[in-house]
Amino acid sequence: MKKHFELKINSRIHHLEVDPDTPLIYILRNDLGLKGAKLACGKEQCGACKVLIDGQAVPSCKLPVRDVEGMEITTIEGLGTADNLHPLQQAFMEEQALQCGFCTPGMIITAQALLNRLRYPTDDEIREALVDDLCRCGVYDRVRRAIRLRIARPLTDPAFQVIPGERSQPGAEVIRSTGTLPYSLQQNPDLDSWLRINTDGTVTLFTGKVEFGQGIKTALAQIAAEELDLSLERIQVAPTDTRYSPDEGLTVSSMSLETSGNAIRCAAAEARQILLSIAFEELEVPLERLTVKDGTISDPQTGRSTTYWDIFGGQRFGRQVTGFAQPKTPEQHRLVGQPAKNLDLFDKVTGNPCFVHDLDLPSMVHARVVRPPHYGARLISVETDPANSLPGVLKVVRDGSFLAVIAEREEQAVAAVEALRAAAQWAGEPGFPPQTALFEHLMGQPAQSYLLVDGNPVEGPLAPLETPADSVQILEATYLRPYQMHASLGPSAAVARMDNGELMVWAHSQGVYPLRTNIAQALRISQDQVRVVHMQGPGCYGHNGADDAALDAALLARALPGQPVSLKWLREDEHTWEPYGPAMAMKMQASLSADGQVIAWNHDVWSYPHFGRPRSKDGTSGLLAAWHLADPFPATKPEPSMAPEVGEHRNATPLYSFPRSRIVKHFVSNNPLRTSSMRGLGAYANVFAIESFMDELAYVAGIDPVEFRLHHLGDKRARAVINAAARRAGWQSGERIQGNGRGRGIAFAQYKNRQCYAAVVVELSVDRTSGQVSLERAVIAADAGQIVNPDGLSNQLEGGFLQSASWTLKEQVTFDEHGITSRDWDSYPVLRSPEAPTIETVLVNHPGLPFLGSGEGAQGPTPAAIANAIYDAVGIRLREIPFTPEKVQAALSPS
Repeated sequence: MKKHFELKINSRIHHLEVDPDTPLIYILRNDLGLKGAKLACGKEQCGACKVLIDGQAVPSCKLPVRDVEGMEITTIEGLGTADNLHPLQQAFMEEQALQCGFCTPGMIITAQALLNRLRYPTDDEIREALVDDLCRCGVYDRVRRAIRLRIARPLTDPAFQVIPGERSQPGAEVIRSTGTLPYSLQQNPDLDSWLRINTDGTVTLFTGKVEFGQGIKTALAQIAAEELDLSLERIQVAPTDTRYSPDEGLTVSSMSLETSGNAIRCAAAEARQILLSIAFEELEVPLERLTVKDGTISDPQTGRSTTYWDIFGGQRFGRQVTGFAQPKTPEQHRLVGQPAKNLDLFDKVTGNPCFVHDLDLPSMVHARVVRPPHYGARLISVETDPANSLPGVLKVVRDGSFLAVIAEREEQAVAAVEALRAAAQWAGEPGFPPQTALFEHLMGQPAQSYLLVDGNPVEGPLAPLETPADSVQILEATYLRPYQMHASLGPSAAVARMDNGELMVWAHSQGVYPLRTNIAQALRISQDQVRVVHMQGPGCYGHNGADDAALDAALLARALPGQPVSLKWLREDEHTWEPYGPAMAMKMQASLSADGQVIAWNHDVWSYPHFGRPRSKDGTSGLLAAWHLADPFPATKPEPSMAPEVGEHRNATPLYSFPRSRIVKHFVSNNPLRTSSMRGLGAYANVFAIESFMDELAYVAGIDPVEFRLHHLGDKRARAVINAAARRAGWQSGERIQGNGRGRGIAFAQYKNRQCYAAVVVELSVDRTSGQVSLERAVIAADAGQIVNPDGLSNQLEGGFLQSASWTLKEQVTFDEHGITSRDWDSYPVLRSPEAPTIETVLVNHPGLPFLGSGEGAQGPTPAAIANAIYDAVGIRLREIPFTPEKVQAALSPS
């Protein structure tokens, strides 16, 4: 029964006729268009939906509208205006205290509520105030810095430090164009595919890579602005769209600068050369005299000038990129290498609609899907009358075991899906092994095994384990990593509309072109009938449920043609059905010589598949709903990854030099849970094992862990990163803290043995009574080649450390004979603000050298640095992730 309500929101009175039990979040977002508060969990567990109620931060996802009448309600939109931002919003922008930004409005609201109570909160009070506000991107320390800035107590030390690499000195070699096009340009050679000169004094930049919090839009805009001699403000980065964007496949593997960045650098350099040639003809002055400043081309001698937009605005280049235009040298750079503000900051701190969850189209309706209770379940029957009789329900859709509801309003869809769930009958069993026997299952199944040679799997007989005759000590250890979730803060979502057989989908996919192909296959239509447009979503960290949600939306748009359908997953859907990072086991053995050198190294790694991305192959599909249709597609059969440094064997080959090395991957296809690519793939677990084992070997050899690593490491850049981290952390050779509950550990890796070098030092404490591990300080040193945006690079490294630390200390997917049991933020706990350490970052810059992907650089070293610090603190070796208090207690008190 609807009732009239008078609500005071952002100092304005709103009159509404709604059901009194309607949660406030739906009123704000769908009735009033205030999209800042985010519906992320629906359980008051994450803080993304917070608003101020009479000055206090309150979750709005379950708060009935009847409970807030007569109160002062303030949303993120009400704190400041576009022309006059609130000081807290300005502080978040100044410190760039966000990545994907899905949590940012809630964080700001909580911070303002804190400042309403305390004018000058301490760091501990700041951290504790944010305990209910989750951030999966890991910006807790930057949020603390922003609040400190707001209260005029800014931290004096910068968030990061940039130091020159050895080859950054005068005389360093510089990469020059040879006419060989970067791969993305070879695939998309038309210059018009990459940029457009507009008539309004701006340039539109096109890329096939997508933004999901890693800051790629900003870095690519910096590169283009640099080569075109423009201010960054003139660059507009277009959404990735299958109608006009270059096809660059997926945004994965920390390769966006390496691929799209190099392509844009070459394309922009060539465009500048073409524009100068046109200006030369118009101005009739020698070409070599022309200069460019912010798009204005001038001849300093005559004073004559023109602009890009005057001579070429609105036109098309109509030619292909040749690759012979020379990009600028590092000495000419004024933007590349300098901190730049994220292009999305303003929208995300003010609550402007920018996520696919915020898309609001005319006549849009809302939908939810009823997922099976577990993987093996199939829908036997469902009584649809209870759902159909609910207010606002437009249609119940059933296609085999795919069951969903479409309603006029979002809260109506949520209510109807619960009614459908209660009325559905399912058959089948999960078929899971006991969780306590997970690793026995993994290592006991038939496996396809391959020897790794220089990071490449090689078919043939496996080399036997050999012990050198001059071995004086042999060490063995096994390291374990469970299934873990992306657990994006916001639910997977998409909007779709079907008109006259033409389907348009808005999705936060990592690859719009592959998604178009896979949706077309699942719907059995031509891909020419499908257009996919990328819109931002919550940070995904690999292959989560975004593509699955896009197919859900497409199926429902087909069932209700002519109207846009907004589809969002529920929190339990996200936790239960997303593809997880697979469980892994690493068995290590090494021999030491009399002088403490490693003379033989062995590493066997077992893993379930790391690749489950949607792909059209042999009539199979990787999209979730495609498996549940009445005429289903079978799931794509997993196959071992045979390319270098991919899947389970990513970073299984250490960068260290050993006289004898045997590395074997064991691929186990019989996977009880759904898995796919998660940040770092196998590197997280392999580096955890390698760097923990190196620490164990160092202690057995009686050599300082830093010195031990350097003894076995010839790569100068790797050595420089380790030394930079140790210096910043104040590491003293031979110094031990062990035994008093506080410890320090170090770990190192080069991601994929060819991208970002990263060394991590962790300082922590261990409570012997409770088993609680408390992170206190982290130092990250990294070499990512030529730095484009040091602030963005540091932010990615900080976030990578925090997420990896959360995996290491807290996270594992749990299940029983009935299915997945880690279905929300209570049953799948993650690192929260009070548990985050201060982070210091040292960036080693190499202008003129290639970009090295960095988004996953800190993932691997982090768990080993934590494990090594725990050993330093209390003398126990933890080899099974996560390092929960229960495991610490058990190790401290062995039976």
